[in-house]
Amino acid sequence: MSNSSFYLPENLAPDDASPGWMNKADNAWQLTAATLVGMQSVPGLVILYGGAVKKKWAVNSAFMALYAFACVLVCWVLWGYRMSFGTERYIAFWGAPNVSLGENYLLQKAFLGKFPNATMVYFQFVFAAITLILIAGAVLGRMNFYAWMMFVPLWLTFSYTIGAFSIWCPDGWLSKLGLLDYSGGYVIHLSSGVAGYTAAFWVGPRLTKDRERFPPNNILLMLAGAGLLWMGWAGFNGGDPYVVSTDASLAVLNTHVCTATSLITWLLLDRIFFGKTSVIGAVQGMITGLVCITPAAGIVQGWAAIIMGLCSGSIPWFTMMVVHKRSAMLQKVDDTMAVLHTHAVAGSLGGLLTGVFAEPKLNYLFYGYYAQYVGLFYGFDMGKVATGFRQIGIQLLGILFVVALNITTTSLICLFIRILVPLRMSEEDMEIGDEAAHGEEAYAIWGEGDGSENSRYDVELPVSTKNRAA
Repeated sequence: MSNSSFYLPENLAPDDASPGWMNKADNAWQLTAATLVGMQSVPGLVILYGGAVKKKWAVNSAFMALYAFACVLVCWVLWGYRMSFGTERYIAFWGAPNVSLGENYLLQKAFLGKFPNATMVYFQFVFAAITLILIAGAVLGRMNFYAWMMFVPLWLTFSYTIGAFSIWCPDGWLSKLGLLDYSGGYVIHLSSGVAGYTAAFWVGPRLTKDRERFPPNNILLMLAGAGLLWMGWAGFNGGDPYVVSTDASLAVLNTHVCTATSLITWLLLDRIFFGKTSVIGAVQGMITGLVCITPAAGIVQGWAAIIMGLCSGSIPWFTMMVVHKRSAMLQKVDDTMAVLHTHAVAGSLGGLLTGVFAEPKLNYLFYGYYAQYVGLFYGFDMGKVATGFRQIGIQLLGILFVVALNITTTSLICLFIRILVPLRMSEEDMEIGDEAAHGEEAYAIWGEGDGSENSRYDVELPVSTKNRAA
């Protein structure tokens, strides 16, 4: 018998830089997906916020998003990631803080997927960052920037890490219980909606005239940001199987189907009840569709994505355009970008509908367990009605947990910060806006004097001797 050897092609053979446990395709897609999600924030939400607010708030609003992105990354690698996904627990629902910077740790295999910890740290960072940026949407146009600088690391540490560990970490109590949150309907959107609305309560409202009239300063810029947000969601939901798979493909397609359906539904309701459609309404419907499908993206069928789109384009529309306008209690809180409706309501809706439409086979592809995760619709079909109702109960429990967590932690954080600095800008500074906050303005070239004349970073151009003589 002759001995035969089997050789892998050179591009597939493992080596020191590409160990045998790493799948190069999975790693490449995971890095790409993470970058797509990062671009949803920078520049996506930076320019969406910058264009969606009054001209005098364009710089401040965009800057809040940019700062949060940078601050979260530093906190994430120093302590946040290990608190959210570490194997060592601080307490039952919270990981122990630790750094994620050493080569020995970053080059090891991640807790899920066939790629290194460095990739997972990066991927999970962009999700944490966008959560803080979404919260900023509720307090645009009046929050003291220095209070915001303190809020970001505190909220990341004492709220986000608890939610992420409880729901996404394999050792988390809601994860073990069987909560379905494919890509962040609970951890990101419900959390940011509740935290944003709570922060808006403590910060206080904008100026009365700003609440009454707050037109976008650049709708086309806002649309560009919205487009980046929509397309970036392919990485948001497509990256969460942690593998290049059929489930990832389904998640991406369902994401776009639900979003398009939601946008069209919102526009139709605007046309029927208000007589005209609007770009702002289209963006709101787009966002609610993206949020609603997030907890379900790869574990529901295409027809369910359409139903979810119909619901996400109508139920948040009703809460925003009807309930909110008739509720004196809701109107007491100045939620600038309506994150309560676009993220908290849409995220809760998506979580519940996931409990209804989660398909057992698709759950098996994603979670690796068959007949353990059964949506209520399939529970009736499979004779597992009790299992289906149990899943609905778990989804409801998850909503209650996230709401309670974020009201409590966000309130405590805001109360602490206001001991040190005011949460809200002064009335005089709010009259001025960007120039008062940063000494800069967005569109100085359009007139109204020389912009940014108070900036420490003005550049004086050299003047030639010939020009001086002239």
